[in-house]
Amino acid sequence: MKIANTVFLAALLALSLACSYSSKATMPATAGTMPAMVALSPASIKAGGQAFVLTVNGANFSGNAAINWNSMGMTTTWVGTGQVMATIPRAAIANAGMVTVTVTNPGTAGGMYGGGTMAETSNSMTFTVN
Repeated sequence: MKIANTVFLAALLALSLACSYSSKATMPATAGTMPAMVALSPASIKAGGQAFVLTVNGANFSGNAAINWNSMGMTTTWVGTGQVMATIPRAAIANAGMVTVTVTNPGTAGGMYGGGTMAETSNSMTFTVN
C-alpha cells in the first residue's frame, strides 16, 4: 500500500509539473491610434517671455496624450480628441530658435499573453521662438 501511494504521488507530481511549465503563446503589440496635428496656437512667441499655454489642434488625441516640446514630454491637458494643451515653461523659450512639437498617444499594456498597443507619435510642426 505504501509503495502504491508513493508511486501515485510521484506520478501526480510529475504530471502537475509538466502541465505547469508549458509555454504560452504571446501576442505582439498592435499599432495604436495615430494622432494628427493641424495647428499650433500660438505659432510663435517672443524669446525671454513668460511661460505660456500651447494649444495643439488636430485629431485622434487620446485622453493621456502628451505634447512633446523638442522631444521632451510636457504635462498635458486633454480637452478632447481634437485638442490638447500644455504650459510651456519660461526656461523653454529663453533663447530664440525653432522648436519641434509633436503629440504622442502612449501605448497600452497587454494582458497575460501580451498584446496591447504601441505608442504612436504625430506628424511634427515647427514652433518659432523669436
